[in-house]
Amino acid sequence: MLTFLGRRILTAIPTIILISIFVFSLQHLLPGDPILVMAGEERDPEVIAALREKYRFNDPVPMQYLAWAGNALQGDLGISLRTQQPVLELIGEKLPVTIQLAVMALIIAILIGIPAGVLSAYKKGTWIDWVANITALSGLSVPNFWLGIMLILLVSVKLGWLPASGYVPLTEDPLQSIRVMIMPAFVLGTAIAATLMRHTRSAMLSVLKSDYVRTARAKGLQERVVLVKHALRNALVPVVTVITLLFGELLAGAVLTEQIFTIPGFGKLVVDAVFNRDYAVVQGIVLCTGIAFIFMNILADAAYRILNPRMSQQ
Repeated sequence: MLTFLGRRILTAIPTIILISIFVFSLQHLLPGDPILVMAGEERDPEVIAALREKYRFNDPVPMQYLAWAGNALQGDLGISLRTQQPVLELIGEKLPVTIQLAVMALIIAILIGIPAGVLSAYKKGTWIDWVANITALSGLSVPNFWLGIMLILLVSVKLGWLPASGYVPLTEDPLQSIRVMIMPAFVLGTAIAATLMRHTRSAMLSVLKSDYVRTARAKGLQERVVLVKHALRNALVPVVTVITLLFGELLAGAVLTEQIFTIPGFGKLVVDAVFNRDYAVVQGIVLCTGIAFIFMNILADAAYRILNPRMSQQ
């Protein structure tokens, strides 16, 4: 396994380099001049010249990239133009919030989507299958922002069961943190659960027709054992890929949900950085997101070999 992970990490290095080139080019492709933003309203020529010299904007673009990449390898992603904080420090503050939200949403999605997919495949053609498919279609169709607003109105305003917005760190008060985050996690988790249900159902339908499942039934094994040990374990191999990719999307795409529930996470940081033309923060976020997707794919490949040991021989 360690040899496999080492090979996968080595093959990921060229992709990371390409991502870093793309991320750095954003600074030159986006409209506006970050130096003029930093110089303020007066835009003193001497201040502008000093800033260009400080941030190496007078150097050729390849030299600028090499300097930026070298600093990034040392953990220096630059300074936020708006808050004057190191970008890595800002990401370190906001990322745990979004990770908590993404993990809770993924747990909800797995608890709903995978059992529903298994049951739908096992009961194919029955009313249970129809209900599961209609529910999945509804989960994919309902916009997250609308569902979030409706939950706030019902659960928080009318019933008063949960807080409508805000954030409490998990280390400060675990119970209150879960209470605050459960609604936004449910909003994100329902759409993901619908996707997982469809993929699980498709994979299970294929596996249930296989010879080894028929052999397991012919041996007289209990139907529960056949479904869980023989069918579901093999059906989960393609589903794992979906789960890892969806987790990466949650880290990068929870913008609307975080805005609705006033969660100070990664999504809000992205929106603020774009609107304020805080290029260093945008670069750092995109770079971290790209690396996160690569890391999740490596984890997915490792999970394949755990679920199906025969793949380790390939």
